[in-house]
Amino acid sequence: MTKNENHHTSEQHEELLDQHLGTSLHTPLRSDAFELSNEEKISQIADKFKDIMVLLGLDLNDDSLSGTPLRVAKMYVNEAFSGLNPLNKPEIRLFDNKYEYKEMLIEKNIKVHSHCEHHFVPIIGKCHVAYFPGDTVVGLSKLNRIVRHYAKRPQVQERLTRQIAEALMEGLQTQHVAVYLEADHMCVKTRGVEDDQSSTVTMAFHGNFSNDGVKRSFLESFR
Repeated sequence: MTKNENHHTSEQHEELLDQHLGTSLHTPLRSDAFELSNEEKISQIADKFKDIMVLLGLDLNDDSLSGTPLRVAKMYVNEAFSGLNPLNKPEIRLFDNKYEYKEMLIEKNIKVHSHCEHHFVPIIGKCHVAYFPGDTVVGLSKLNRIVRHYAKRPQVQERLTRQIAEALMEGLQTQHVAVYLEADHMCVKTRGVEDDQSSTVTMAFHGNFSNDGVKRSFLESFR
């Protein structure tokens, strides 16, 4: 392959990434993803991030920068990407629906702090989820925790929306689930096209929410 062909292929690849294409419903993970402890990961990430900073020409002897590699490593493992570890997935405990509430239940304006897997810059938004209770219900905070768990990964918004919906259907033991996610992508706002006015909306509708009237009632609740 010639140099020009290599450059053309690289440009095509970058263009595909900028379209926020994901590979599957499942977050791409290696089979050995959890062989290292969190402490080992933090130590190694700190060393490697230090190398990045040095290559950028930064002076790590400066008081403001000296602790940055370790801070970044801790943030990656314990906060920003904690949702990669399945042990951190919140347990959904169901309770008898003693209230006999059978109508739509909506949890609105759930904060979303994630990271674009193509550039590792923030995705910030809000999520609205809903379900129809059957014989059981769930504590409301668990809906927030499910959204947060899947957001705490390198993500594309389409995958994140589907992962939240699938996790809710599994945990709530119902197909009647809806997810609406609107988010700002810093990879769009601060690099590339640098469009700070646009946002991205993705949705998932299952069960009763496939009905146009039910879907409309859900959407009208927060618009």
